[in-house]
Amino acid sequence: MKKGLIIRSTGSWYELIDQETNNKYSCRTAGKMKLLKKDLSNPIGVGDFVEFEPESENQGIIHKIEPRKNYIVRQSPKNKHQLHLIAANIDLAVLVTTLIQPTFKPGFIDRFLITTEPQNIPVLIVFNKSDLWEESEFQLFEDCKSIYRHITAGLLEVSTVTLKNIELLKENLLGKTCLVAGQSGVGKSSLLNVLQPGIGLRTSDISSSSGKGTHTTTFAEMFILEDGSRVIDTPGIKSLSFNNLEIMDVAHNFKEFFETSVGCRFGSKCTHRNEPECAVKMAIESGHISFQRYQNYINLIDEIESQNYWERNKKF
Repeated sequence: MKKGLIIRSTGSWYELIDQETNNKYSCRTAGKMKLLKKDLSNPIGVGDFVEFEPESENQGIIHKIEPRKNYIVRQSPKNKHQLHLIAANIDLAVLVTTLIQPTFKPGFIDRFLITTEPQNIPVLIVFNKSDLWEESEFQLFEDCKSIYRHITAGLLEVSTVTLKNIELLKENLLGKTCLVAGQSGVGKSSLLNVLQPGIGLRTSDISSSSGKGTHTTTFAEMFILEDGSRVIDTPGIKSLSFNNLEIMDVAHNFKEFFETSVGCRFGSKCTHRNEPECAVKMAIESGHISFQRYQNYINLIDEIESQNYWERNKKF
């Protein structure tokens, strides 16, 4: 049996690198393999370490998945009661966003952090296309820094046109396995093409009718850069839904809310809405917690509560 690293997942086939020889194999899973968790729609993700048996020069069978240190999942687009495994064993998640082209959606940042916080995965927020910014965008970036610099691994403004802070971004990625995610059109593929010329990822323009990006990445795929960094490119995300979560799942994974909740009258059971003596709401009033983050939190739990109500009362 040999050990391999999954670098691409396309559904029923997985491409991996032999950890001893660096040869690539296209593999299927052994028939007896079952999902490690029944709520997952796929058993293996990019970044997984596996044991496999070669069947030919470039094909093999995966027999075992090594224990993961962490993973990122999102709600399955095909089954809202299942989760889709995106990637595993991540040292740093890089969330690429923009303040212009497409329009900035601050709520998306908080939704993405919900996917990383339960696994203690640090997040670097990269604001791309800074060459297009005017005074209002630079001020918005400073506002974002004031909100997120204490609850993430940092924020960075970059440009694939002027190459602003590209070297600094490389330093942040050096020696790590990094997942790169973001909404469609924010320039993930362009950014990776600049980080290592020759990767050849496809890019696309923003739709003139919708102002949104179009998908150029279909499956998650790992690229090993010349400096040894491992970068996992993921499909552009149009939206993040969390019908699989309960309200307290969200409350406990808004990092500063959970830390502050020790002072709430109802402690970690406080939803920070109408409860008396809520330390989180007091912190918002004093400016120690962002009101914008709180609004995004309320919108998210209202969405979950509404969906749960619909699920309980729907007629078959």
